[in-house]
This record gives sequence, structure tokens and C-alpha cells, in this order.
Amino acid sequence: MNESVGPSRVAVLIVAAGRGVRAGGDMPKQYRTLAGQPILRRTTALFLSHPRIDDVLVVIHPDDADLYGAAVAGQAGLLPFVTGGATRQESVRRGLEALADRGVTHVLIHDAVRPFASAALIDRVIDALGTSDAVLAASPVTDTLKRADACAIVTDTVPRADLFAAETPQAFRLATILDAHRRAAAEPGDFTDDAGIAEWAGIPVRIVLGERSNIKLTLPEDIDLADQRLRMEALLRTGETRVGTGYDVHSFTDGDHVWLGGVEIPHDRKLSGHSDADVALHALTDAVLGAIADGDIGDHFPPSDPQWRGASSDRFLAFAAQRVAARGGVIVNLDLAIIAEAPKIGPHRDAMRARIAEIVGISPGRVGVKATTNEKMGFVGRGEGIAAIATATIRLPFTEEDA
Repeated sequence: MNESVGPSRVAVLIVAAGRGVRAGGDMPKQYRTLAGQPILRRTTALFLSHPRIDDVLVVIHPDDADLYGAAVAGQAGLLPFVTGGATRQESVRRGLEALADRGVTHVLIHDAVRPFASAALIDRVIDALGTSDAVLAASPVTDTLKRADACAIVTDTVPRADLFAAETPQAFRLATILDAHRRAAAEPGDFTDDAGIAEWAGIPVRIVLGERSNIKLTLPEDIDLADQRLRMEALLRTGETRVGTGYDVHSFTDGDHVWLGGVEIPHDRKLSGHSDADVALHALTDAVLGAIADGDIGDHFPPSDPQWRGASSDRFLAFAAQRVAARGGVIVNLDLAIIAEAPKIGPHRDAMRARIAEIVGISPGRVGVKATTNEKMGFVGRGEGIAAIATATIRLPFTEEDA
């Protein structure tokens, strides 16, 4: 950390006093872990390691002292925490009051559950403080915005020109934002961010370009996706690559559709099998299980067991993906080849990729689906059935047991 105590001293106020109820779980979301490390610890580390930050102060809930202590244990340079109030606005004001006597001239205010802000973003915000008393990191809105009534019926489309999605850090001259907060404390209502208080106080707020990766972890799926992202990045740096292959074949019988890659496709026949006979998902399941040397689909879901009669094959592939996750691994890529004379696979390719990706929890860009015929040769060429070949690439932590 920068130990300068010159005329411009920059502090970071990290707001961690919320309850995070929308994220679920048995503790506030800022203390949940991403790839084995508390979210709050990842956030404080961003600023403790930044050379232009002089002080880092965290505002916490009065009941969270033990959680906070465990989350930041061993992190040097943090100021003693401040306990927050009943609202975010009050919590921030208490933090600003604590910084006011430390010679701090400028403050960055940041959400505890935004652990992916880059050093470049922090630099942009600090640079803008040279000419502005209030700075907001924000990204242009690119989605089409709809307004709906109480019955969830769309009432109109909101023009997105000149609209920005606010992020943190938001940065201010300390004396200016503290004065605004003190005045706002006497007003009814609650502001949702500090730039809003600055706007209310008549302080011009300058926007600097934010980062779409600088997400606020709000819902359970946000945390799950962030955890997977970090684990994959770590495994790409360390660990070992495993590859598994799978093959399956099913014959046709009377019916009016086939299941392939988790997608129902109209056809003049269906595939015969104990489950829904999704030959593509069966091959993928064996490929994933093979990559971790964990038997095959028949070992875990024997066709002799009546509970699997007519079962949806997405359950089998999801099970295999869970076995990978249980070993601390990630699925890097899945590649599927379907061999069939009919039905046509091309029109359903993207739907298959999306469904397979959804089942195993990866992006569609990591799923390949292709198809070919058997050039009229063999049982597939005669239109008697469909075959599938799959390859799964995974990354696993290296253990002595695997040596």
C-alpha cells in the first residue's frame, strides 16, 4: 500500500453490512466463499494491493464481527472495522465519519460483493478525481429495457440511449460526499447508491467506463457462476487435464419423436431404450465418467433397475458433472458427434449445445455438436438406429493418489 500522507490521501470504504438475503445460504453473501476464499477477502485484496490506495476500511453488520475476523484473518493493512446502521446509507455515512479524522481527502466507496473490479478500473476512477468531485463507474446499457405493470404485462419499451448501469467503485472528494450524506440523513427515504446522494445534493457526477465483468454477486446463480469461473481459471493454471470418450447406439422403434442432446425432435420413429434413449447424452455421460475413471453409465444407472425406466437422460449427464465437481474439477469442453441418416441435426444444433451446457453448468461455447451420416452403410446407414461418439475434456486438481 502507498504510505504517502501528502495532500491527497485516498481511502476505500467497503460496504459489507448487508444481509444478502437474495443470495440464499446460511450466512451473508459477502462471507460465502468463491473457490475456497471468502468474497469479502477477495474484495479487500483488490484495494490492499493497489499502489494508489492509502487506507482500506470495511463497514460490517454489528452481528458479523466473528465472520469478518475469519474472512480477513492475516490480511495486513486494514483499518479497524466500523459497524453499520439500519440502511446502506447510514452504514456508508458512519464509514465516512470514521475516515474524516485520518487526513483522507478522497474516498472510493465499493460494494463488498463486487470482487472482480480490475486495477485498471480503480485507476480510471482515481484519475477522474483529479477534475471531478464525484465519479461513477458505469457501463452502457445494451439490453432492451421493458416496463411492466403489477401483473407483469409489458406496458412500454424504455429507450436505452444514454442509459448506464451503475457500478462501484464510486469515488468522491471526502468532505463533499460526507456533507451530502449528513444532509441526506435528515431527509425521508433511502438512496440506493452514493452517486444518487451526490446527484440529490447538486454535485455533478462524472461517468467513467466500467467493466461488465465487475458484477455484483446478488443471486445464488451469480455466486455459483463466479465460483465456477475462478475454479476453472485456477485449474487452467494448475492441475491436470483428463480426456474421456463415450460411445452409444440405440435402434429405432415405433414412435413420433426422438430425444437427442436433451432436445425433443419430431420424427416418424423413436429410439428404443430403458430410459428416454437419448443416445447423445448417454455418450456424453460415459465420456465425462471416463475422464475421471468412474465407471460408465450402466454402473450408476443399470437398465435392470426399474426406477430408470423412461427416465430423462439429462439426470445421467448432470450426475456425471456433479461427480467431477465433487473432486474439485471442472468440465472444460464437450464434443459430440451424432451419426444418423435422419432426422436432420443441423436445425437443432444450437438448441442441443445450449441444453447440454445448461445440464453440466458450462457455457455453450464449450460444447461442440456435429453430425454425419454413415453413407448408407451398416445399421445406421440403413436407417435402423442412431449412434453417438463423445469426448469430454476436464481439469482436475493433481493429487498424490493420481501420481
